[in-house]
Amino acid sequence: MHASPPAPPPSVPVRRARELGIVVGDLPTGTHNALTDVPGVRVGHTTLVRPPRVHSGVTAIVPDGVGPGSPLPAGVFAGNGYGKLLGSTQLAELGALETPVLLTSTLSAFRVADALVGWVLERPEGAAARSLNPVVGECNDGLLSDIRSRPVREAHVRAALDTACGGPVAEGSVGAGTGMTALGFKAGIGTSSRRVPLSGPDVTLGVLVQANFGGTLRVSGRVVTPADVGVPATDPGSTAGAVPEAGSCMVVVATDAPLDARQLTRLARRAVYGLARVGAAYGHGSGDYGLAFGTRPLGTPAGPAVLPDDRLDPLFVAVLDAVEEAVLNALLTATTTTGPYGHTRHPLPAAPLLALLGRADPGAAGGPCGTRSP
Repeated sequence: MHASPPAPPPSVPVRRARELGIVVGDLPTGTHNALTDVPGVRVGHTTLVRPPRVHSGVTAIVPDGVGPGSPLPAGVFAGNGYGKLLGSTQLAELGALETPVLLTSTLSAFRVADALVGWVLERPEGAAARSLNPVVGECNDGLLSDIRSRPVREAHVRAALDTACGGPVAEGSVGAGTGMTALGFKAGIGTSSRRVPLSGPDVTLGVLVQANFGGTLRVSGRVVTPADVGVPATDPGSTAGAVPEAGSCMVVVATDAPLDARQLTRLARRAVYGLARVGAAYGHGSGDYGLAFGTRPLGTPAGPAVLPDDRLDPLFVAVLDAVEEAVLNALLTATTTTGPYGHTRHPLPAAPLLALLGRADPGAAGGPCGTRSP
């Protein structure tokens, strides 16, 4: 097993959408154009690769100080509920997030939830807990990984939680995105952020996607099929073990704006809407979920007043833009992967994409995947 995905060939630099001159919206990004630009939010990955059988993993989103005694306001929305978002009913009922948010493969979700419970109970935040609502999202990596082997174990979950950090976030075929595909391409983890002007200091909104959904890609409003950019659209070999590319996508949104759970649910809803911009089909077998949380703890009367609803529009714009860009980043930073049944998926290639869009290549940007700034 590898702790990180194989590096791409040196002759093919990995670049994010913004590094290619594909800029979504007018709002500025945070320092790293990542979920971690929201103060107090960390991300960790454990990547499991044993070709061709296993391409899987787990991703941990860890807000500072979250726990059963110090929940954060949160909201959840299911665009199409063919999924196993563990902990969603209590999250919707109480509007309170009391654990980190973990993402993984469908059949590994239950082991991941158990490992998360154990990790929280051992920490000071969980020392007095008699009840706990672990939040674990999933997508199906059965096309490119032996999903029935359920390769994610407790040690992998703990590693992702314990190594979660701020700064640049690794994207593409990493963590919970290792075996993911979307829109006919290899996909995975993508992230983006926006700085949003409100009265007083700007607030930050960040998004992280686990992209694994069907549909036809759109970039800057133009349809882009694999054939359009020279990517093979069919697979050699057997279709045994394959699952249709119908879903899903987990979208996690964080913000330091002073929002309550109801308003965060509105934000989560628009995060799912944002997938339509890149061509999501929201098919029968798709689990398309938005989960949004605020980093300002509940029950802090000394904190700022909750933002009035009629001032939410800039945040709605920010989440739509950030989701679109995060999905593009997931497609562009992924690595070509062949699974146990002979199926191969390729990332979205930068040079043919720019040629199709009629744009000049702004030039390669340095740094490995996950360590770049826009």
